[in-house]
Amino acid sequence: MDATVISRQRPTPGFRSGMTEMMSMTAQMMDSSMAMKSMSGLDRAAMQDLIECCSACEQACTVCADDMMAMGMTGMSKCMSMCLDCADMTHTMMRMMLRPSGYDMTVMMAQMDACMKMCLACADECMMHADMSEECKMCAEACRQCAAACERMMSAMKSMMPMA
Repeated sequence: MDATVISRQRPTPGFRSGMTEMMSMTAQMMDSSMAMKSMSGLDRAAMQDLIECCSACEQACTVCADDMMAMGMTGMSKCMSMCLDCADMTHTMMRMMLRPSGYDMTVMMAQMDACMKMCLACADECMMHADMSEECKMCAEACRQCAAACERMMSAMKSMMPMA
């Protein structure tokens, strides 16, 4: 399987329709949300991208860790642990992004920074095993995409922060 499976631009056959429906549902919910409408200056495209990247990363990390456990891959405990930690981190980030009415910009920026760092660390760890595991290669790609989405969202949110 090619590492581009994680990419929303080139999904596997049959995957696209389900992903498109999910993306459409997320966008529709964001468009109708009163909390979203009240957030002036919020880059909803960057926000939706981050939500989707977090979801994809959480799934890739969970599958990667499970595959390592199922295959009985010895010496992979650090990679499995990092994948599970990254899955937890991206899940939390996604849920925080879905609740804009309670945003504290300082906390959101700190969470995105932590999520980005966790994703990059997990990607680096998984790439060390990419030659042994296609799942590690795909997980690393999903982690990198999520880290990039965090960075884009942090840049977009900086314009919403009060001047010091």
